[in-house]
Amino acid sequence: MPDLPWTIILLIGLALAFDFLNGFHDSSNIVATMIASRALSGRQALTITAIAEFIGPFLFGVAVATTIGHEVLHGKEIRLAVVIAALIAAIAWNIFTWWLGMPSSSSHALVGGLIGAAVVESGFAVVKLTGLTKVLLALAISPLLGLLTGYLVTKLILFLARGASPRINWFFKRGQIVTAIALALSHGTNDAQKTMGIITLGLVTAGLIPTFAVPLWVVAICAAMIAAGTATGGWRLIRTLGGKFYKIRPLHGFATQVTSASVIITAALLGGPVSTTQVVSSAIMGVGSAERLSKVRWGTAGQIAIAWLTTIPATALLAALLSAILRRLL
Repeated sequence: MPDLPWTIILLIGLALAFDFLNGFHDSSNIVATMIASRALSGRQALTITAIAEFIGPFLFGVAVATTIGHEVLHGKEIRLAVVIAALIAAIAWNIFTWWLGMPSSSSHALVGGLIGAAVVESGFAVVKLTGLTKVLLALAISPLLGLLTGYLVTKLILFLARGASPRINWFFKRGQIVTAIALALSHGTNDAQKTMGIITLGLVTAGLIPTFAVPLWVVAICAAMIAAGTATGGWRLIRTLGGKFYKIRPLHGFATQVTSASVIITAALLGGPVSTTQVVSSAIMGVGSAERLSKVRWGTAGQIAIAWLTTIPATALLAALLSAILRRLL
């Protein structure tokens, strides 16, 4: 790692704190159904997930990091205060929603913070509309794909398993070890890259690197931090996703993880930053509704949807306020 000025060190510290909280916050998305269906204990599930989270960013490239750090804002036209304000706003929102036990999107929080702070600092011209449209489309379409794919995958499994004895639950329990690893790889690939994009954006903004290219040391520290956050585990959110929609059985856990991993890894390879929280939550709802619509507690789903809808405006306003304050300090 090169010698860095204190403002960049501050930015990197905040980015890694966001990365840790992202893993802590989103670990529930990966392990909740596996724990609720008794496929693995909580500690076993979190350990396996953390290892896969670390490996993921090294396997599937940095397309999402490029989208977040290079395709949304004109990096050389913004100040470090913008990026720092966005990170503080996203961190605050993650802590607030974790305290409420309400799954929310770290991706939404980060995008909202970046847009709010950048617009206050430099006006709307600093926003790259093509890149912003790509991000918003990915965030909007992915939960719908999770819902629909979860429904179809479950219908297919029910068809293939018709007439099977209860012993098939053993397959669904053990199968979740494989699907959880796939989901963790996809989550580490997609979500750790958001922090890589932010740090690299800061390096470009400070003039420490000439063009947007993610350094290997940035990949390594971001992968390690999201893995550490995942290993810690956000138990409040695990309880929400693991039991408040409906009683999760091995079939539901297996179908949810197959669905979520498929949607998230596809988005990561295409450079689309999606919300793991949204995809997994919608997949759980799709899987449950494939058995019957009344199975899902739609009131809980409505509460989570409200958190999704308020995240971007809330973090944008908070980051705009913080950017105005930091402009004087930095």
